[in-house]
Amino acid sequence: MMSLELPVINAIIARLVNPDVNLAAYGGVVYPIALTIEAPVIMLLAASTALSKDWKSYQRLKKITLLMGGILSVLHFVVAITPIYDWIVTVLLGAPQEVIEPARYGLLLLSPWTLAIAYRRFQQGAMIRFNRAHMVSEITLVRLITVASVLTVGMLLKTIPGATLAGLAQGLGVSAEAIFAGIRARKIRNEIKFAPPTKKPLSIKRFISFYIPLAATSSLWLLWQPLISAAVSRMPDPLESLAIWSVLTGLLFIFRSPGVAYNEAVVALLEVPQAIQALRKFAHLAATIVCGIAIGFVFTPLSDFWFSAVANLSTEKAVIAQMAISLGIPLTFLQMYISFFQGIIVSQEKTGPVAEAVVLFLVAMLTVLIFGVVTGNYKGVYVASASFTIAHISQVLWLLLRSRKNRKLLAPGT
Repeated sequence: MMSLELPVINAIIARLVNPDVNLAAYGGVVYPIALTIEAPVIMLLAASTALSKDWKSYQRLKKITLLMGGILSVLHFVVAITPIYDWIVTVLLGAPQEVIEPARYGLLLLSPWTLAIAYRRFQQGAMIRFNRAHMVSEITLVRLITVASVLTVGMLLKTIPGATLAGLAQGLGVSAEAIFAGIRARKIRNEIKFAPPTKKPLSIKRFISFYIPLAATSSLWLLWQPLISAAVSRMPDPLESLAIWSVLTGLLFIFRSPGVAYNEAVVALLEVPQAIQALRKFAHLAATIVCGIAIGFVFTPLSDFWFSAVANLSTEKAVIAQMAISLGIPLTFLQMYISFFQGIIVSQEKTGPVAEAVVLFLVAMLTVLIFGVVTGNYKGVYVASASFTIAHISQVLWLLLRSRKNRKLLAPGT
């Protein structure tokens, strides 16, 4: 459900004033900066799923979550209102001049983002740990309803710039989501309190040892957003490519989302005897189905309908988007295996190989992006899509190699 959010936001921005500028501002500046700041808390979902085994561990992890999220949200606010923003956008990202101010307001309104998401992911991890995965969907639904309501008001008023409206909608959406997550978590409080204490209580030292590689992993991995924005801004037709790339990232996330969610499922279920065989079979089946759906979408009139009618791109931009999205088809297959291998490694509390895979991911991506910038012969959106795919191929191959020992311990032949 969460993967629907960005495509809906992009569809609304495309129907307001100056759609290209505001799509490029939000997808090429606001979102990459917000995700980069948020990166250290991304893996709290996996951490909470793995570590919230008893009341003491849950409470300690909660305090860590609020501290991390609070500090990073303050950082987000400071970036938005100080000259740091201008330096990031003009020097690092090299964004087109016309997107700088529209993006600033969207980023400022998104200030609650990191704290709200940190708290929500922490609570959702505990819900998954205590067999309440359905609550995760309920919480996401509250976020989507809030975002949709704000976007609807913005569409009716038609006076709020698209990037500003998007920042306001997502800022309020994640805030409502976090509040509801706290309310729903009360349902499992007694179960956590009466859960038997673990043999290895969660200490700060143990948390740091477990989480630092994961935080480094998510921080490194989310660098792909600003890296692509910076590279595309230095290639031919930057404004057009950034606007189209904003649409493509939302669509790719829809296809990748089943695989993204699979990571926590693997972490939670590997404790069940003989679970790895079933998890492996499911990965094969799900990857094949999702990839088949993606191929059917890209190479049929469905993609033309999506880019023209839903995303509201011009005919010329829709053709470019269709060509670029075809380069991303392998992602729909690979994501399930990335989560499968990564989940196996995380479940053993050996998180170093996950960070190694992300470093390789970034090296592969940078190689392709630098080639695109140096040659200057290709539209940025094509290079971005190709680099994203090649980077994921590198990541999954490394995780396959580094999880081999863990898989053999869990079950021979995996």
